[in-house]
Amino acid sequence: MKKGILLCGHGSRKKAAVTSFQKLVKVLTERYEENYMVDYGFLEFNHPTYEAAVERLYEKGVREIIALPVILFAGAHAKNDIPYELNTLQSYHNDLTIKMGKHIGVSSFLLDLAKKRIEETEAKLPKIDRKDTCLLVVGRGTTDPDANSDVHKLTSMLWEGMQFGFATVAYSGTAFPDIKTGLEIIEKLDHKRTIVVPFFFFTGVLLDRIYSAVDEHNQKSENEFIYTAPFNTDELLLKAFDERVQEAEQGIANMNCQLCKYRKQVIGFEEDLGKEQIGHHLNVKGILFEEDEKIDENKKSIGNKFKKMLGI
Repeated sequence: MKKGILLCGHGSRKKAAVTSFQKLVKVLTERYEENYMVDYGFLEFNHPTYEAAVERLYEKGVREIIALPVILFAGAHAKNDIPYELNTLQSYHNDLTIKMGKHIGVSSFLLDLAKKRIEETEAKLPKIDRKDTCLLVVGRGTTDPDANSDVHKLTSMLWEGMQFGFATVAYSGTAFPDIKTGLEIIEKLDHKRTIVVPFFFFTGVLLDRIYSAVDEHNQKSENEFIYTAPFNTDELLLKAFDERVQEAEQGIANMNCQLCKYRKQVIGFEEDLGKEQIGHHLNVKGILFEEDEKIDENKKSIGNKFKKMLGI
Protein backbone atom coordinates (compact mmCIF):
# COMPACT_ATOMS: atom_id res chain seq x y z
CA MET A 1 0.00 0.00 0.00
CA LYS A 2 1.46 3.35 -1.07
CA LYS A 3 1.71 6.23 1.35
CA GLY A 4 0.51 9.67 0.37
CA ILE A 5 1.97 13.15 0.34
CA LEU A 6 -0.33 16.14 0.70
CA LEU A 7 1.24 19.40 -0.45
CA CYS A 8 -0.35 22.09 1.70
CA GLY A 9 -0.56 25.36 -0.19
CA HIS A 10 -1.85 28.67 1.07
CA GLY A 11 -3.89 29.82 -1.92
CA SER A 12 -3.89 33.08 -3.86
CA ARG A 13 -6.23 35.54 -5.52
CA LYS A 14 -3.79 35.59 -8.44
CA LYS A 15 -4.29 32.80 -10.98
CA ALA A 16 -0.59 32.85 -11.98
CA ALA A 17 0.39 31.99 -8.39
CA VAL A 18 -1.98 29.01 -8.40
CA THR A 19 -0.57 27.86 -11.74
CA SER A 20 2.99 28.12 -10.37
CA PHE A 21 2.01 26.07 -7.31
CA GLN A 22 0.46 23.42 -9.55
CA LYS A 23 3.73 23.29 -11.50
CA LEU A 24 5.53 22.48 -8.22
CA VAL A 25 2.92 19.79 -7.56
CA LYS A 26 3.64 18.22 -10.96
CA VAL A 27 7.41 18.27 -10.35
CA LEU A 28 7.11 16.74 -6.88
CA THR A 29 4.55 14.17 -8.07
CA GLU A 30 7.07 12.91 -10.63
CA ARG A 31 9.83 13.04 -8.02
CA TYR A 32 7.98 10.93 -5.44
CA GLU A 33 5.70 8.76 -7.59
CA GLU A 34 7.74 5.59 -6.98
CA ASN A 35 6.96 5.62 -3.25
CA TYR A 36 4.06 8.02 -2.73
CA MET A 37 0.77 9.16 -4.17
CA VAL A 38 0.89 12.96 -4.26
CA ASP A 39 -2.03 15.37 -4.05
CA TYR A 40 -2.41 18.99 -3.04
CA GLY A 41 -4.80 21.44 -1.45
CA PHE A 42 -5.18 25.08 -0.46
CA LEU A 43 -5.87 26.74 2.87
CA GLU A 44 -7.86 29.61 1.40
CA PHE A 45 -9.37 31.00 -1.82
CA ASN A 46 -8.70 28.08 -4.17
CA HIS A 47 -9.73 24.50 -4.87
CA PRO A 48 -9.00 21.77 -4.08
CA THR A 49 -9.33 22.22 -0.33
CA TYR A 50 -7.29 19.99 1.96
CA GLU A 51 -10.44 17.99 2.62
CA ALA A 52 -10.98 17.14 -1.05
CA ALA A 53 -7.33 16.14 -1.51
CA VAL A 54 -7.36 13.89 1.58
CA GLU A 55 -10.57 12.23 0.41
CA ARG A 56 -9.05 11.56 -3.00
CA LEU A 57 -6.02 9.91 -1.41
CA TYR A 58 -8.23 7.93 0.98
CA GLU A 59 -10.39 6.62 -1.87
CA LYS A 60 -7.23 5.41 -3.60
CA GLY A 61 -6.40 3.30 -0.55
CA VAL A 62 -3.88 5.61 1.12
CA ARG A 63 -3.98 5.27 4.91
CA GLU A 64 -0.85 7.22 5.85
CA ILE A 65 -0.31 10.75 4.61
CA ILE A 66 2.68 13.06 5.05
CA ALA A 67 1.42 16.63 4.92
CA LEU A 68 4.12 19.01 3.69
CA PRO A 69 3.48 22.73 4.26
CA VAL A 70 4.60 24.64 1.17
CA ILE A 71 5.47 27.49 3.49
CA LEU A 72 8.85 29.05 4.15
CA PHE A 73 8.48 30.25 7.74
CA ALA A 74 6.42 29.00 10.67
CA GLY A 75 3.93 31.71 11.48
CA ALA A 76 0.28 31.17 12.32
CA HIS A 77 -0.38 29.19 9.12
CA ALA A 78 2.15 26.46 9.97
CA LYS A 79 1.51 26.49 13.73
CA ASN A 80 -2.27 26.89 13.84
CA ASP A 81 -4.22 26.84 10.58
CA ILE A 82 -2.73 23.82 8.84
CA PRO A 83 -2.55 21.59 11.96
CA TYR A 84 -6.14 22.55 12.82
CA GLU A 85 -7.31 21.50 9.35
CA LEU A 86 -5.33 18.25 9.38
CA ASN A 87 -6.43 17.24 12.88
CA THR A 88 -10.03 17.77 11.81
CA LEU A 89 -9.59 15.67 8.66
CA GLN A 90 -7.84 12.83 10.48
CA SER A 91 -10.79 12.60 12.89
CA TYR A 92 -13.04 11.65 9.95
CA HIS A 93 -11.27 8.28 9.52
CA ASN A 94 -10.23 5.93 12.31
CA ASP A 95 -7.79 4.12 10.02
CA LEU A 96 -6.06 7.20 8.63
CA THR A 97 -2.81 8.68 9.94
CA ILE A 98 -1.67 12.15 8.90
CA LYS A 99 1.89 13.16 9.78
CA MET A 100 2.67 16.83 9.43
CA GLY A 101 6.10 17.66 8.04
CA LYS A 102 8.06 20.73 8.96
CA HIS A 103 7.98 24.00 7.01
CA ILE A 104 11.15 24.80 5.02
CA GLY A 105 12.46 27.37 7.53
CA VAL A 106 16.17 27.89 8.15
CA SER A 107 17.62 25.38 5.72
CA SER A 108 21.05 25.07 4.12
CA PHE A 109 19.27 24.43 0.82
CA LEU A 110 17.28 27.65 1.13
CA LEU A 111 20.47 29.54 1.98
CA ASP A 112 22.23 28.12 -1.08
CA LEU A 113 19.22 28.93 -3.26
CA ALA A 114 19.14 32.57 -2.10
CA LYS A 115 22.88 32.80 -2.88
CA LYS A 116 22.20 31.35 -6.33
CA ARG A 117 19.48 33.93 -7.06
CA ILE A 118 21.78 36.76 -5.94
CA GLU A 119 24.64 35.56 -8.13
CA GLU A 120 22.29 35.14 -11.12
CA THR A 121 21.23 38.76 -10.70
CA GLU A 122 24.78 40.05 -10.23
CA ALA A 123 25.90 38.26 -13.41
CA LYS A 124 23.55 40.48 -15.47
CA LEU A 125 24.96 43.72 -14.00
CA PRO A 126 28.23 45.66 -14.23
CA LYS A 127 30.58 44.30 -11.60
CA ILE A 128 31.05 46.33 -8.42
CA ASP A 129 32.56 45.51 -5.04
CA ARG A 130 30.14 43.69 -2.73
CA LYS A 131 31.13 46.16 -0.02
CA ASP A 132 29.32 48.81 -2.09
CA THR A 133 26.20 46.63 -2.26
CA CYS A 134 23.38 46.39 0.26
CA LEU A 135 21.27 43.24 0.60
CA LEU A 136 17.57 43.54 1.41
CA VAL A 137 15.77 40.28 2.18
CA VAL A 138 11.99 40.54 2.03
CA GLY A 139 9.92 38.02 3.97
CA ARG A 140 6.18 37.45 4.01
CA GLY A 141 5.89 38.88 7.52
CA THR A 142 3.79 37.36 10.31
CA THR A 143 2.52 38.25 13.78
CA ASP A 144 4.92 35.64 15.17
CA PRO A 145 8.35 37.07 16.11
CA ASP A 146 9.85 33.56 16.03
CA ALA A 147 9.03 33.22 12.30
CA ASN A 148 10.26 36.74 11.55
CA SER A 149 13.52 36.03 13.35
CA ASP A 150 14.25 33.17 10.93
CA VAL A 151 14.29 35.72 8.09
CA HIS A 152 16.84 37.75 10.05
CA LYS A 153 18.99 34.68 10.66
CA LEU A 154 19.17 33.76 6.99
CA THR A 155 19.85 37.40 6.12
CA SER A 156 22.74 37.54 8.57
CA MET A 157 24.23 34.34 7.13
CA LEU A 158 24.00 35.71 3.57
CA TRP A 159 25.46 39.05 4.67
CA GLU A 160 28.48 37.55 6.40
CA GLY A 161 28.97 34.69 3.97
CA MET A 162 28.81 36.82 0.82
CA GLN A 163 30.43 39.91 2.41
CA PHE A 164 27.89 42.56 1.52
CA GLY A 165 28.47 46.09 2.78
CA PHE A 166 25.23 45.93 4.73
CA ALA A 167 22.11 43.77 4.95
CA THR A 168 18.69 44.20 6.46
CA VAL A 169 15.15 42.84 6.35
CA ALA A 170 11.73 44.11 5.29
CA TYR A 171 8.33 42.45 4.97
CA SER A 172 5.54 42.40 2.42
CA GLY A 173 2.92 42.79 5.14
CA THR A 174 1.99 42.42 8.81
CA ALA A 175 5.51 42.88 10.24
CA PHE A 176 7.64 46.05 10.28
CA PRO A 177 9.31 47.53 8.31
CA ASP A 178 7.27 47.16 5.14
CA ILE A 179 9.03 47.15 1.78
CA LYS A 180 8.69 50.88 1.12
CA THR A 181 10.03 51.81 4.55
CA GLY A 182 12.89 49.35 4.14
CA LEU A 183 13.89 50.91 0.84
CA GLU A 184 13.77 54.41 2.34
CA ILE A 185 16.03 53.35 5.21
CA ILE A 186 18.55 51.84 2.78
CA GLU A 187 18.49 54.99 0.65
CA LYS A 188 19.95 56.94 3.58
CA LEU A 189 22.93 54.56 3.69
CA ASP A 190 23.83 55.53 0.12
CA HIS A 191 25.09 52.19 -1.21
CA LYS A 192 25.73 52.12 -4.95
CA ARG A 193 23.55 49.06 -5.41
CA THR A 194 20.87 47.27 -3.43
CA ILE A 195 19.83 43.72 -4.28
CA VAL A 196 16.35 42.83 -3.06
CA VAL A 197 15.79 39.12 -2.46
CA PRO A 198 12.12 38.16 -1.98
CA PHE A 199 11.83 34.98 0.06
CA PHE A 200 8.85 33.68 -1.90
CA PHE A 201 8.18 30.47 -3.78
CA PHE A 202 6.22 31.94 -6.69
CA THR A 203 4.71 35.02 -8.21
CA GLY A 204 1.57 36.39 -6.57
CA VAL A 205 -0.09 39.51 -5.23
CA LEU A 206 2.56 40.08 -2.55
CA LEU A 207 5.51 39.51 -4.87
CA ASP A 208 4.03 41.90 -7.44
CA ARG A 209 3.71 44.47 -4.66
CA ILE A 210 7.40 44.05 -3.79
CA TYR A 211 8.56 44.36 -7.40
CA SER A 212 6.40 47.46 -7.96
CA ALA A 213 7.81 49.13 -4.85
CA VAL A 214 11.40 48.42 -5.94
CA ASP A 215 10.76 49.70 -9.49
CA GLU A 216 9.14 52.86 -8.14
CA HIS A 217 12.00 53.53 -5.73
CA ASN A 218 14.64 52.81 -8.38
CA GLN A 219 13.20 55.47 -10.68
CA LYS A 220 13.67 58.25 -8.12
CA SER A 221 17.00 57.11 -6.63
CA GLU A 222 20.51 57.96 -7.79
CA ASN A 223 21.57 54.50 -6.65
CA GLU A 224 20.61 51.16 -8.19
CA PHE A 225 17.85 48.98 -6.75
CA ILE A 226 17.23 45.59 -8.35
CA TYR A 227 15.38 42.42 -7.37
CA THR A 228 15.93 38.71 -7.87
CA ALA A 229 13.53 36.07 -9.17
CA PRO A 230 11.46 33.97 -6.72
CA PHE A 231 12.59 30.45 -5.79
CA ASN A 232 10.17 28.57 -8.08
CA THR A 233 10.94 24.84 -8.58
CA ASP A 234 14.72 24.99 -8.33
CA GLU A 235 16.44 21.69 -7.53
CA LEU A 236 17.78 23.15 -4.28
CA LEU A 237 14.22 23.79 -3.13
CA LEU A 238 13.21 20.26 -4.10
CA LYS A 239 16.07 18.92 -1.97
CA ALA A 240 14.71 20.90 0.96
CA PHE A 241 11.37 19.11 0.49
CA ASP A 242 13.21 15.77 0.29
CA GLU A 243 14.72 16.56 3.69
CA ARG A 244 11.32 17.38 5.17
CA VAL A 245 9.79 14.15 3.83
CA GLN A 246 12.62 12.12 5.37
CA GLU A 247 12.18 13.88 8.73
CA ALA A 248 8.45 13.15 8.72
CA GLU A 249 9.08 9.48 7.90
CA GLN A 250 11.56 9.22 10.78
CA GLY A 251 9.27 11.06 13.19
CA ILE A 252 11.73 13.92 13.78
CA ALA A 253 9.83 16.72 12.03
CA ASN A 254 9.86 18.92 15.11
CA MET A 255 8.92 22.59 15.24
CA ASN A 256 11.16 25.05 17.06
CA CYS A 257 9.27 25.65 20.29
CA GLN A 258 12.05 27.37 22.25
CA LEU A 259 10.84 30.87 21.36
CA CYS A 260 7.34 30.11 20.11
CA LYS A 261 4.92 32.69 21.48
CA TYR A 262 2.29 29.96 22.00
CA ARG A 263 4.64 27.88 24.19
CA LYS A 264 6.76 30.50 25.95
CA GLN A 265 6.07 33.91 27.41
CA VAL A 266 7.67 36.14 24.77
CA ILE A 267 8.16 39.86 25.38
CA GLY A 268 5.28 41.81 23.87
CA PHE A 269 3.22 38.70 23.07
CA GLU A 270 2.35 37.50 26.58
CA GLU A 271 -1.37 37.19 25.77
CA ASP A 272 -0.67 34.53 23.10
CA LEU A 273 0.78 32.01 25.56
CA GLY A 274 -1.34 28.85 25.54
CA LYS A 275 -3.78 30.19 22.94
CA GLU A 276 -6.14 27.60 21.48
CA GLN A 277 -5.06 26.10 18.16
CA ILE A 278 -7.79 27.00 15.69
CA GLY A 279 -7.88 27.98 12.02
CA HIS A 280 -8.93 31.44 10.94
CA HIS A 281 -9.39 30.84 7.20
CA LEU A 282 -12.73 29.07 7.35
CA ASN A 283 -14.64 31.99 5.81
CA VAL A 284 -12.46 32.09 2.68
CA LYS A 285 -11.84 28.38 2.19
CA GLY A 286 -12.19 27.45 -1.49
CA ILE A 287 -14.05 30.59 -2.58
CA LEU A 288 -12.11 31.12 -5.83
CA PHE A 289 -11.55 29.01 -8.96
CA GLU A 290 -13.54 25.85 -9.48
CA GLU A 291 -11.75 22.58 -8.71
CA ASP A 292 -11.34 20.27 -11.69
CA GLU A 293 -11.65 17.04 -9.74
CA LYS A 294 -14.20 17.49 -6.99
CA ILE A 295 -15.37 14.29 -5.42
CA ASP A 296 -18.87 13.11 -6.43
CA GLU A 297 -19.74 16.27 -8.33
CA ASN A 298 -21.42 16.55 -11.71
CA LYS A 299 -19.18 18.99 -13.55
CA LYS A 300 -21.71 19.48 -16.36
CA SER A 301 -24.51 20.53 -14.02
CA ILE A 302 -26.16 23.95 -14.42
CA GLY A 303 -25.11 24.93 -10.91
CA ASN A 304 -21.49 24.08 -11.60
CA LYS A 305 -21.51 26.04 -14.88
CA PHE A 306 -23.05 29.04 -13.08
CA LYS A 307 -20.31 28.92 -10.42
CA LYS A 308 -17.65 28.90 -13.14
CA MET A 309 -19.20 32.02 -14.69
CA LEU A 310 -18.95 33.75 -11.31
CA GLY A 311 -15.41 32.50 -10.74
CA ILE A 312 -16.28 30.56 -7.57
